[in-house]
Amino acid sequence: MVSREGHAAFDGALPTRAAEFGDWVRPNWDAMHRLARRLCGADNGDDVVQEALSAAWRKRDQFNADRGTAKAWLLAIVADQAYKHHRRQRPTVELVIDVADGSAPAGWPPGIDLSVAIRKLSRRQQLAVTLHYYLGMPVNETAEVMACSPGTVKSTLSDARLRLRTLLGDDYR
Repeated sequence: MVSREGHAAFDGALPTRAAEFGDWVRPNWDAMHRLARRLCGADNGDDVVQEALSAAWRKRDQFNADRGTAKAWLLAIVADQAYKHHRRQRPTVELVIDVADGSAPAGWPPGIDLSVAIRKLSRRQQLAVTLHYYLGMPVNETAEVMACSPGTVKSTLSDARLRLRTLLGDDYR
């Protein structure tokens, strides 16, 4: 079955054949890649996405469309793999601003080094900021990825904004 967007559509179940799995993942590929790059850096993003795809394939029978979207499920696996990669590789998460594609959040003044400020946030705050502001996910979808309530996401984002205001000082205003 094919959706209006031209992607394979599945009736709530994750496909069991590799070709169908590729069609199922393809609409979320860009978001997965951007999240991996933001959490692990450009050099490691492809590796993290590959690890996430392998994990998704192995865990495909655990996907439940009644509990969330495919995008949220896949991004949660990417975030998990990014943290595993981080623990194996280095003591801090390296976040990267995608200057080439202009992905800095709207409204941020030019010349402010957001990557340095964002690296100083907690991992949970970094993930919430990346999902909500950089990938443009609504609070409800961000909550699905982070496996928490929308209220927790709102609180985490509020705490992150407060911390960023402190870190960036007058340049932020």
